Amino acid sequence: MMPKANIGTRGSDLALYQANLLKGKLELEGLDGQIVTISTTGDRNQDRNLQSLGTGIFTKALDEALSNGDIDLAVHSMKDVPTILQEDIEVFAVLERGECGDVLVVNNLERNVVATGSIRRRAQWLRRYPQDEVHGLRGNVQTRIDKVKRNEWKGGIFAKAGLARLNKAFELNHAIELDWMIPAPAQGAIVVLGRSVDLELKAIVSQLNHQESSLAVAIERSFLNRLEGGCSAPIGARAIVKGQHVDFVGCLTSPNGEKEVRIARKSSDASPQLGREWAELLLENGGREIMKLFHQ
Repeated sequence: MMPKANIGTRGSDLALYQANLLKGKLELEGLDGQIVTISTTGDRNQDRNLQSLGTGIFTKALDEALSNGDIDLAVHSMKDVPTILQEDIEVFAVLERGECGDVLVVNNLERNVVATGSIRRRAQWLRRYPQDEVHGLRGNVQTRIDKVKRNEWKGGIFAKAGLARLNKAFELNHAIELDWMIPAPAQGAIVVLGRSVDLELKAIVSQLNHQESSLAVAIERSFLNRLEGGCSAPIGARAIVKGQHVDFVGCLTSPNGEKEVRIARKSSDASPQLGREWAELLLENGGREIMKLFHQ
């Protein structure tokens, strides 16, 4: 009989897809995963914007379940995970990353209103299209798609990875790739967390770690951590790692899109520390003035 592990996840369709993906991979490693759904603060408060709820709104409940032993593993969209973890919790694996970009699911291009619940997407959109209006958009993927269809908006901004994972082919066929928009740090990556003391379980799960994806998101999260940004600051970062070569672009945008600092760098010696170094450069070249807007 295979050893068992309880896998904690949120209950949305996308979260359950990720949990079942992990479950299937663990079975190939000889581990029987049992899925446990847990409601989080972010799930229970759909009428409030994300920024008002603070950090860790999609992860804290799972962290507590891990610490209490109610679950053995937690699987998350890594962009939702704070850059500093609880002392007793660590990353066991980052699965191979999917698409990390954003798309506009189109409704009516004649309109000048777009919808998103992300301040990063809002800020970058207004930077490029200052004449447009941006409306808030919360809920799981299907709920947000339905809201876009019901309203006379130009469209709604979504993570391409989420649509692809849920096989939303119709929406992808009616979407515009926003290749100019820099994604959230670790967007498109799935992370598996566990208790630091569970060394045998870690040894099994770590076999699923995709090294280039893990290194890419580590660089992005180091960049984010140095900027002291979470849901409260519009920060974008994308690192593409091949072997030891990394191509990186990052940005910090004011909430209304009026100011923005971007940085693009390459390195042939990829390491997480690069994210912090590049964040320092961004701060020195105008980023510090923008960050002051979030500490007033």
